[in-house]
Amino acid sequence: MTILLDESVSRLIKARLPDLAIRTVQEMGWTGLKNGPLLKPAEEQFDVFVTADKKLRSQQNLLGRRLAVLVLPSKQVPVIISLLPLIEQSLKTIQRGTFIEVPLSSGG
Repeated sequence: MTILLDESVSRLIKARLPDLAIRTVQEMGWTGLKNGPLLKPAEEQFDVFVTADKKLRSQQNLLGRRLAVLVLPSKQVPVIISLLPLIEQSLKTIQRGTFIEVPLSSGG
């Protein structure tokens, strides 16, 4: 499973989850690409796209995409750190073509 982190997502996720195959938009040379133009090459090379852009689903037609999308509830590093176990579990189980929003609290 290959994972692409959007520019809106802290690189901390890659650093804290070294066992996962994670690349960043910056590493791919795709800095500055908006979601529409970004999704096509992302879908060709990755299984999962991780973003904090909560508007992605309403702004882009995701129907029929092979790329899975994982939306984080925040860009704030303390929030991301607290949700790392849930993020990791989601990344390990997400299926291509699905859309998952990580809840702000894993405690319900």
